[in-house]
Amino acid sequence: MIGLLSYLVFFSTLAGILAIAVLGLNLQWGNTGLFNGGVVAFFGAGGYATLILGGAPQTAHLGGYDLPYGLALGGGILIAGLLAWGVGLLTLRLRHDYLAIATFGVAVAFENLVRNAQGLAGGASGVRGFERPLSDLLGAGLSYNIAFLAFVLTALILTYLGLERLIRGPFGRLLRAIREDETAARALGKTPDRVRLVAFIAGSVIMGLAGGLYATFYAFISPQDVLPILTFQIWAMLIVGGAGNNRGAIAGAFLIWGAWTASGWALSRFAPVEVQLYTGSIQFVLIGLVIVGMLLWRPQGLFPERLVVSQSGQPDR
Repeated sequence: MIGLLSYLVFFSTLAGILAIAVLGLNLQWGNTGLFNGGVVAFFGAGGYATLILGGAPQTAHLGGYDLPYGLALGGGILIAGLLAWGVGLLTLRLRHDYLAIATFGVAVAFENLVRNAQGLAGGASGVRGFERPLSDLLGAGLSYNIAFLAFVLTALILTYLGLERLIRGPFGRLLRAIREDETAARALGKTPDRVRLVAFIAGSVIMGLAGGLYATFYAFISPQDVLPILTFQIWAMLIVGGAGNNRGAIAGAFLIWGAWTASGWALSRFAPVEVQLYTGSIQFVLIGLVIVGMLLWRPQGLFPERLVVSQSGQPDR
């Protein structure tokens, strides 16, 4: 029973962290129409910066600032935002597939940077030596994981409520106007380039928060945690849940993460040994099939975006 509870806490913590990242992508793609193929770069920037700023002194790479956890996590979020600002200035004039290619190139460049920059991010060995916050008070093991799960769910709820308030207000209507018809929005005196940059930075900041929480949970991060497959996982979560719907984004995160872990368990339990050697590759193929299948069968996702206009002219729930 304890083992089952421990696994459920572990599963829910990771699903909650990934759901935060999916909410950030939903702001960019679902509400603004920005195809960000480099999700993992901003996720990883938040994670690496959090551990570097809050970690113990290191001799092999940059770090040892030992900042309080709140400052370290805030610093990770800030670094993700600064990276998004630089990338956005260079790429947001591109559209659709060109933007996707450019941002995917950023993700690949980030992964290669942290893998090879030994003095900056520990190289292939990653960044470790991070003391989990409040571990002296909360203890270790299951009790700590339950407390951290509560923290992650609190961050998820606050992120959800903040985005709901944002997208149902004037700024959210502006985002959707630019997504649907940029020319008309520009004719009304709006500045689509500036608005897209703000939305891109805001979504990437949320991804940086998810990365910081992920690195905190494991007290470790390495290039293996920022591989391109994570970008496709997060995209699959949004596509399955429903772009433009924050509830759908959260549901998609839990559904896809559940399917990912269940497929890994089933392959390791029932597949022949020869097949088990390719478990990771098979899971990658399954993610691709999920994305293609949903786009063909139900492109709006399980929980489609629903915009209802009240008689007062204001969006209503």
